[in-house]
Amino acid sequence: MTVKTTSYKIKEFREEKGWSQEELANKSNVSRSIISELETGKRIATGTVTLMKIAKALEVPMREIFLN
Repeated sequence: MTVKTTSYKIKEFREEKGWSQEELANKSNVSRSIISELETGKRIATGTVTLMKIAKALEVPMREIFLN
């Protein structure tokens, strides 16, 4: 897993849904600033709880966020 892959996948899945970062934040109960930092690679996704919340909101298996 790389930061770039994770960042790209979160943004890709969010945009496929047509959601803003704010919408994903509301649906996942993760702050918009954390989502922004994850998507830009400024934050490394080390917490599985955060990634599980995001994956659940996006309706994708968590492993999909890590796949190329």
